[in-house]
Amino acid sequence: MTRRRRIVCLGAGRMGRGIAVVFAYAGHPVALVDFKPRRSGDYAHLKGEVLGEIRETLASLARLGLFDAEAVDRIVQRVDILPRSEAGPALSTAEVIFEGVPEVLEVKREALASCSRLAGDNAIIASTTSTILVDALADSVAGPARFLNAHWLNPAFLVPLVELSPGARTDPAVTARLKALLEGIGKVPVVCAARPGYIVPRIQVLAMNEAARMVEEGVASPEELDKAVKYGFGFRFAVLGLLEFIDWGGGDILYYASRYLTAALGSERYAAPEIIERNMREGRVGFTKRRGFLNYEDIDLDAFRAERMKAFVGMLRFLELVKPPVLD
Repeated sequence: MTRRRRIVCLGAGRMGRGIAVVFAYAGHPVALVDFKPRRSGDYAHLKGEVLGEIRETLASLARLGLFDAEAVDRIVQRVDILPRSEAGPALSTAEVIFEGVPEVLEVKREALASCSRLAGDNAIIASTTSTILVDALADSVAGPARFLNAHWLNPAFLVPLVELSPGARTDPAVTARLKALLEGIGKVPVVCAARPGYIVPRIQVLAMNEAARMVEEGVASPEELDKAVKYGFGFRFAVLGLLEFIDWGGGDILYYASRYLTAALGSERYAAPEIIERNMREGRVGFTKRRGFLNYEDIDLDAFRAERMKAFVGMLRFLELVKPPVLD
C-alpha cells in the first residue's frame, strides 16, 4: 500500500477543495488552511460549507459509479479545516504544501513566506497559480530549492493533468518527488518551463479566441461551431496529441495549410513557426519518413495506427455514434 503522506492546502477556496478531494480519495490526510482573518462564527460557517461541498462532490462521484457511496464518510474524515492560527502543527508535519490563495502577488508571497517558515525542511511547497511564474514567488519561500508551480486544471478531482513548472532554483529531485506522488494517485503530471500560460492555457486561449472570432465573422453559429469542435477537433485530440497529429497527417500538410491561411485570411497568426519550416528542410515530416516531432524509427507503425484506430472507435461508442453497416 502506498504510504500516506500529509498534505496541506493553503486557502480553502475552489482549488484547495478540489485538491483535498483528490488526496483524501487516494487515502492521504489533508488539512485545508483558511488564510483569511475571520470571526469565530464566520469561520464555523466556512468550515461547514467546505466540508459540505467536499462531501457533496464525493457523493456525486459515487452516484456516477466511481466508488461505493458508503465510503464517502470515511473519505471526508481525512480532511481537516483549520484557521491560520492553528496551522503550525499541520504545516510542520506536511510532506507537500499546495498554495491556493487568491491570484494577487503580495497575498501569495506573504502566504508562502509564512508557511515555509513553519514547514519542515523536506516539505515540498507548490503554488497552484495559473498566472504568476515560479521565479516571481521563489524569493518569498524559505528554501526555494523545494518550491515549484503545480498548475491543476479545474475541476481538480476530475481532470488528470497537472502541469509542473520548476524554477531556476528548484531542485530537480523535488520535481521528481512531486511527479511521482501525483502519478501514484492517478494524475498525469507533465513538466514544462516557467513560461506564461504553461501548456494547456496557452493553447486554450488561442483556440477559444479563434472560435469567438469565427462567430464574430459569421463563419458559423455558436451551436454549429461547438458541434464542430466536439465531433471533429475534440474527437481527434482526445486520442492524438497535437504534435502526434501533425506527424500523423504530415508536417508538410501543416506547412502548406499555414501558408494558404496566412495569405487567404490576411493574418500572420496562421503563419507556421520556424520549427515547422526547419522540419520540412530536414525531412522530419512524420510517419512517412519515420521522423517528425516524435521518433518512429523503432515503432511498428501498422500496430501503432491500429491502436489509435481502436481508440477512435472507442470514442465513437462513447458518443453513441456507432451504427451497424447497411447490408441489403
